[in-house]
Amino acid sequence: MGREQPIYSTRAHVFQIDPNTKKNWMPTSKHAVTVSYFYDSTRNVYRIISLDGSKAIINSTITPNMSFTKTSQKFGQWADSRANTVYGLGFSSEHHLAKFADKFAECKEAARLAKEKSLEKMELASSPSQESPADIHSPLTPPVTSDLCRVNGTGDDVTLSDVSPNSELQSDLSPTTQSLGHRDMFKACQVCSL
Repeated sequence: MGREQPIYSTRAHVFQIDPNTKKNWMPTSKHAVTVSYFYDSTRNVYRIISLDGSKAIINSTITPNMSFTKTSQKFGQWADSRANTVYGLGFSSEHHLAKFADKFAECKEAARLAKEKSLEKMELASSPSQESPADIHSPLTPPVTSDLCRVNGTGDDVTLSDVSPNSELQSDLSPTTQSLGHRDMFKACQVCSL
């Protein structure tokens, strides 16, 4: 665990749902134990870990779709689908429970953002052609403008579809580029018609 850093620790009685009934709580610690949030910077993941002696009684990776539920003033629980169990924590005070729940929400949000970033990276890697849209558009703009002038000399009915024959290019153009393009075209077209 050298690369993992504890970011928050508290003490609580740890329970797990009875795998047979899925209703009853089974205590997994005889007394209150330390329950810690860990952040693994190399894998960008958050985990809740609790050890009773040398045995890990909680080892739960927080995912964006997990939620921590307060079921009473001093008790909260969350389901871990990977571990195929539900963990329960009994705290000594409402304050400790609230702190734990806040930290859970923070880590869950961070996990969601990390997941989005990794998806974006994958998308970028799979479509390198879109990494430099400026290079694609700039050489096309001048000839398109002059063609338009020849087609409709008045410049009355210039539409965006005339500007970019390729719909992909059109979607990549920012609104500012489009409006500038329009203005320049009208100027160019007026010059042509003169």
